[in-house]
Amino acid sequence: MRIDRFLSERLELFPRSQIRTRDVVVRVDAAVVKLSRRVREGEVVEVTWSDPTASAIGAEAIELDILYENDDVVVINKPAGMVVHPAAGNWTGTLAQGLMHHVQSLGERFGSDARPGIVHRLDKETSGVIIAAKHPAALAELAAQFKQRSTRKQYLAVVKGAPPAGTGSVDLSIGRDPRHRKRYAVVDGGRSALTDYRVLRRFSSHTLVSLHPLTGRTHQLRVHMAALGCPIVGDPLYSRSDGRLREVRLALHAVRLTIRLPDESEPRTFTARIPDDFRATLRRASTLP
Repeated sequence: MRIDRFLSERLELFPRSQIRTRDVVVRVDAAVVKLSRRVREGEVVEVTWSDPTASAIGAEAIELDILYENDDVVVINKPAGMVVHPAAGNWTGTLAQGLMHHVQSLGERFGSDARPGIVHRLDKETSGVIIAAKHPAALAELAAQFKQRSTRKQYLAVVKGAPPAGTGSVDLSIGRDPRHRKRYAVVDGGRSALTDYRVLRRFSSHTLVSLHPLTGRTHQLRVHMAALGCPIVGDPLYSRSDGRLREVRLALHAVRLTIRLPDESEPRTFTARIPDDFRATLRRASTLP
């Protein structure tokens, strides 16, 4: 296979069309080679590249469910299945590209930033409220609140089984799973992670819980619930499929975000309505024996 195809199709680093804009350099066994060269079994391939600019990513006319908007921010109810910003395997149809179309000046204001306006993120299959900045000053102010943990986030999740108590906290460090590159796990020496939970409704084999992450680690809620022995329904990485529920996606929804907007003294709370597919999973869970 040609090296340019190997990078885009096998490694899924980025599409072939972006290779020139990313200043890609490939070395095979330490020697720089052309992208047309074919890669062979047993060779060591080293790839270096630059991150794309906002202009290289490009705006897309994507319909957004906007909950609130002013001159500084946009608050959106992200659907399940939408990636927040372009990354390996998901180069189009992202929230960032939809924002660039909705806010025409976004790319210009953020210049070379490949994630213009993105303050925080939700996993692809997680739905719910997410806030984005319209200019760098707003981004800095919002990001500082996430870093200082002064924001408050509430998620709803349908989990298998039930937590050990009606309310509680999970204080377990999280890091890369050494056996699975796409997973995270509770590991010694990982980054500290803290989640508060509260049981809302118990069913015979499932539970509706409210989750409040006090830290923002990748896959935090998914890893913590799995560590409690009650993984989130529909999670392809941390849970086995439950055919009785006919789950169509991860049953995790960011229902509320409380944050102070730029130039305002008091925080606001934004709420994202519960999507129909989440409600359907909840109804089915409530009827199982």
